[in-house]
Amino acid sequence: MKKFVYIVTDRNRTSMHVGMSSDLIKTLDFYKQMPNLFFDSGKQLTRLVYFEEFKTEAQALVRFKSISRFTRMQKERLVRSCNPDWIDLTIGLDFENILLHRNPTNQVKLAFTSLS
Repeated sequence: MKKFVYIVTDRNRTSMHVGMSSDLIKTLDFYKQMPNLFFDSGKQLTRLVYFEEFKTEAQALVRFKSISRFTRMQKERLVRSCNPDWIDLTIGLDFENILLHRNPTNQVKLAFTSLS
């Protein structure tokens, strides 16, 4: 089973949270549904800015502990190394999830007509 280590932040990048999950999309949905769980309403952790995927829980746990001990500057460098614009990566995950679970029979078929 896959495991993910991730970093989420608020819109102003004032708070950063390191976490570990087996279902990243479900975890991010939880953050969006319960924005005040960890911090006040001004610091809603709704932006996924970094994640890594691991094959085993042991590998993920080692990396989680490592990143959790990072200073804020080290976490920022880690995020900037692969996401320099701090784009919310949730959008890409949702799109990928839609493509993986799409039913091909629901696609619209368009007739091709030649204009010659």
